[in-house]
Parts: sequence; C-alpha cells; structure tokens
Amino acid sequence: MSRQNYTFTSESVSEGHPDKVCDRISDAVLDAFLTEDPVSRVGCETFATTNLVVVGGEVRGPGSVLSRIEEIARECVKDIGYEQDRFHWANMEVRNVVHGQSVDIAQGVDAADAKDEGAGDQGIMFGYAVNETPELMPAPIQYAQAILRRLAEVRKSGAEPALGPDAKSQLTVRYADGKPVGVSSIVLSTQHLDEDLSSADVRGIVEPYIREVLPNGWITGKTEWHVNPTGKFVIGGPDGDAGLTGRKIIVDTYGGAAPHGGGAFSGKDPTKVDRSAAYAARYLAKNVVAAGLADRCCIQLAYAIGVAKPLSIYADTYGTGEVHESEIEKAISEIMDLSPRGIREHLQMNRPIYQRTAAYGHFGRQPETDGGFAWEKTDLVAELKAAV
Repeated sequence: MSRQNYTFTSESVSEGHPDKVCDRISDAVLDAFLTEDPVSRVGCETFATTNLVVVGGEVRGPGSVLSRIEEIARECVKDIGYEQDRFHWANMEVRNVVHGQSVDIAQGVDAADAKDEGAGDQGIMFGYAVNETPELMPAPIQYAQAILRRLAEVRKSGAEPALGPDAKSQLTVRYADGKPVGVSSIVLSTQHLDEDLSSADVRGIVEPYIREVLPNGWITGKTEWHVNPTGKFVIGGPDGDAGLTGRKIIVDTYGGAAPHGGGAFSGKDPTKVDRSAAYAARYLAKNVVAAGLADRCCIQLAYAIGVAKPLSIYADTYGTGEVHESEIEKAISEIMDLSPRGIREHLQMNRPIYQRTAAYGHFGRQPETDGGFAWEKTDLVAELKAAV
C-alpha cells in the first residue's frame, strides 16, 4: 500500500540558469528551422560559459538558418536579460559548429512510405499525471515552476529591478491522506544586481510573490525559509557556472515524482521520440486521469531506431484505477497512432512551438492557440471512456 502521509521535494530553475540559457538557444534554433521548413531535422546542442556560447549539433534543413545562428543566440540571451560584464548578449563570443545530419541516422528515420517512417532513436519515454493540481501535475514541481515564472515576470516588467535572471527554487510539500496540504520548506536562491542586498533583503522582495503563487494556507508559521542561504548571489548565469543543453531533465518533467527515460528534449525536432513520445505519453496519462479512469497514471512507451511501431505500451495507475491497466493500454493503442509520424500529426508538432518550452516545464502548461503545448489538451476523454 502506498504511503499517505509524507513530504516530497522538487526543484526548478529559472530561464537564466546556465543550463536553461542553453536549452533556450537550442530550441530557438529548432524553431528557426521549422519556420523555414517544417520537415527539417535538428539535433542542436549549446554550451555556455564566461563570455562564450558554442552551438553545435546535426541538422538537415535550410542553409539560411545556419547563417543566423549567432543572431539567434544573441536574441535569446538578450531576452533572458544578461548584460553582465562577463556575460553580455552584445559582447559574448558565439561559435557556430553545427553540421549536417548523419546519413546513417537519416536512412533509419526516412521512408519512401510515410506510414513506415521510423523513430529517430531507440529509448523509453514516460508520461505522468496526477489529480493533485488543476493542471494534473505533481504539486511540488508545479508550484516550484510557478514561483520562478512569477519572479521572472516582475523582473522583466521592471517591478523588481533588483532581481537578476539566474534563480533556483525548491519546495518540500507535505502530504496528508495522499493529498498535498502544505509546504514544509521553501528554498529560493536568486541572483540580485545590488551587491549590498542581504539574504533578508532578498526575502523581503520575493516573499510576497511566493505567497501569491502558493495555495492559501500552505505557508504556516512552521514553514522553513531559506532565501539565498549562502549569502550574496551577484555573479550569475554562465559566468558563474557553465551551462549545457539537456541537463535539467527532471526539472523539465515531473520533479522526480515519476520515472524518466533519460532523454532530454530541447534542441530536438519531433522525429526524435525522446521528445515527441514523451509528450505523447504525458498527453495520454493526462487524459486517463481527466477521464476519471485513475487518480494517478504513468504511461511508458518504448521505441527502436528506424522502427515505426512502439515496442511496448505500459500503464500503471498505482492502485487508483477504475479499470485494469491492460484495458487502458488496449484503449491507448486503439485511439492514437503512436508511430513517430502519428504522434507528430495528431499533436501537429512540426511547428515552431518549442522555444517557449525551454523554461518553467514542458508539462502543466496551458494549450495555446497556435498549437503550443497541444499535449496538455484533454480532448481524448470521451474516446477513452468509450474504449474501456
């Protein structure tokens, strides 16, 4: 029997975190290729350190985008807000070492018959949903993300000019009878531009926004606060710590509350099942929970490179299901084509919708009118109910 009374902790990082700077640039390059040619193939990686950004990887798409990569990188860093002496969007060096996609990989993905188009890699992908927040996300990661998103809003609006782009949050959430009921501790480390600010000063800035984001009653007199616990945090971003695309895979997903297949998302076009199948698995799990078939659901999908059909479909409802997991697995395979092409077409993923996913989570977001976060829709509820 699962535990009902416990605490669980998840962390998030801001768009100015060094790894997230790199995720943003990689996804911006991907969006640029998809804007010019929706069937571009992109695997873009970015590295950042003091006054240097290196963009590499493998692509197949319009050459005009290759010549714009330096411009794209600078635009991303400018929007994030870095104008430090040792990491400034206008002055940093940008090296572009992107090259063509391997023909060995291409032959496995491409197919004369479109329905036989294979997966861009082997691997396992997980999707998860739970009915403890309106977004059907685990509460610790959902609110850790929300805190940093709110702080970014007030930083960029000018309401809180003392805040810098680099930040981390961490929430320890208390569960009673299996439901989140409060916060045991809050950890917030944020870059500040005024060197004279103390940890107490920074807490005075951020605390109202944290209280605004968290549910009423979750913060009590017993909640522990750790705001900038090491003291001064002026040197931030890639000047303080090197960044790399794809290093925040738990932040990007479920905060450790669910399994992870190990594949990162950013910089990868949707033929890469690391990304598209993980999105599809979240889509399916969320619809299972939204349909009332379970309070909690995890979906695993497995693929082989060059093979269109998933090798396996696995569902786990952790004892909360209204129907047996085998019925959910069967229903999933009937209502959605889970080949790489089927996923892309169902969720209309060959569009420039990825840069916005690079910070504050790929899941638990609102579907957007242009197709962004389409995997957060709950439009399979009726079909799932009928299928089981």
